[in-house]
Amino acid sequence: MIDTTFEASWLVIALFVIDLVVRIAAVIIVPRNRRPTAAMAWLLAIYFIPFVGVVLFLLIGNPRLPRTRRRKQADINRYIHDTSESLEFGTLRPNAPDWFRALVRLNRNLGAMPIAGDNGATLIADYQESLDTMADAIRRADRYVHVEFYILQADAATDNFFRALEEVAARGVVVRVLLDHWANRGKPYYRQTLRRLDEMGAHWHLMLPVQPLRGRYQRPDLRNHRKLLVIDGDVAFMGSQNVTDSTYNLSKNIRRGLHWVDLMVRVEGPVVASINAVFLSDWYSETDETLTDEIDLFSVESGPGDLDCQIVPSGPGFDFQNNLKLFLGLLFAARERIIIVSPYFVPDEALLLAITTACQRGVHVELFVSEEGDQAMVYHAQRSYYEALLTAGVKIWMYRKPFILHSKSLTIDDEVAVIGSSNMDMRSFGLNLEISMLVRGEEFVRDMRRVEDVYRTLSRELTVEEWRRQPLRSTILDNLARLTSALQ
Repeated sequence: MIDTTFEASWLVIALFVIDLVVRIAAVIIVPRNRRPTAAMAWLLAIYFIPFVGVVLFLLIGNPRLPRTRRRKQADINRYIHDTSESLEFGTLRPNAPDWFRALVRLNRNLGAMPIAGDNGATLIADYQESLDTMADAIRRADRYVHVEFYILQADAATDNFFRALEEVAARGVVVRVLLDHWANRGKPYYRQTLRRLDEMGAHWHLMLPVQPLRGRYQRPDLRNHRKLLVIDGDVAFMGSQNVTDSTYNLSKNIRRGLHWVDLMVRVEGPVVASINAVFLSDWYSETDETLTDEIDLFSVESGPGDLDCQIVPSGPGFDFQNNLKLFLGLLFAARERIIIVSPYFVPDEALLLAITTACQRGVHVELFVSEEGDQAMVYHAQRSYYEALLTAGVKIWMYRKPFILHSKSLTIDDEVAVIGSSNMDMRSFGLNLEISMLVRGEEFVRDMRRVEDVYRTLSRELTVEEWRRQPLRSTILDNLARLTSALQ
């Protein structure tokens, strides 16, 4: 009896010491180079649910890519910067405001491509039309087709896209394909898609594969969220849309009648080379294969338009949150109007401050989100910010269900816009590899405004009065989700 009691006492003491060591170590390790909110969220998780919190931190506590991948990203950034430093990319529009030139310089210093003039851009807001337009462009390929999409599925909606790839591959065009591993594995048509790529002779690779038995591992919730297509270095597509059916072929979406609404842009001109450079950097990261000798990285042929465009890649391979800094620079520069379209809107303190400050400066601010969410945690975290936004004066438009507004764009005043794959949430800023395009040109912003007008007619406005009638259970869920959103 005495021995048992003695052993139990030592066990309690040992557990107490281990718990104390873990808590002290957490205070030292967790906050280092981490935002205060994220550090506090992790510390709360470790303190209140010690075992689960520690395991989660070990699994997903490092928001950076493995050192080898970061080195590759630094290598390609250095190559692009050095190669393009003395080159000119088209003729830029005159009379750019000082803040715009400073923002372009900031982007460049953080790893963005050079700004390029003489570009043409056409918005495509219809889901199936976007897939078919990309297929038509693929069929005109002579040398190569570069495909990089977060989700890539060979289904009925995308059959024309895949048939176009098969046709050009059959006549000797090189088809290279990148798709995110975790976003596609286990999803409908995954094996059929890979088999179809094999049968056509495409060179394909999984992005950010989580395959520890093969020596390939990083934080499992890091994603390559980019969506882009480049044909011969002459034409490119980018935006928010994946290559899949508008239901994503998921039974839960089909059962709820959900369909995704997206926005893509077709571009021509010198900026196509910059989009291709992003593909080349991701290809190098996954394969160790450099393609710069095979492909003219910096083609400078003028496009059919007069737009100034700059490609801004971002993600955990970079030292700074390039997309967040781009958005902040634009929000603080706006003088009259800001229109934000972001299906997943979970801002950090700086972004929330920039938006509310813009309202206080008299800037008209609108935010488009979806009435219904497809991801519960993000949906509730997003809702937790609505009251602060509404109180500040932001007009919130909720795109009516059963549609999920998945477009990602930002327009300020009448001359500058951003379109790409990046949401305005902490995941897109810190964990996802994204691509954004900064555009200067009144004609492009007018086109964006027409799309925004359509979204407005298909949405309803959320008012402060309606929001304050939310039931208590919703408020509790929203606040809990807000806390977990900071775990980065």
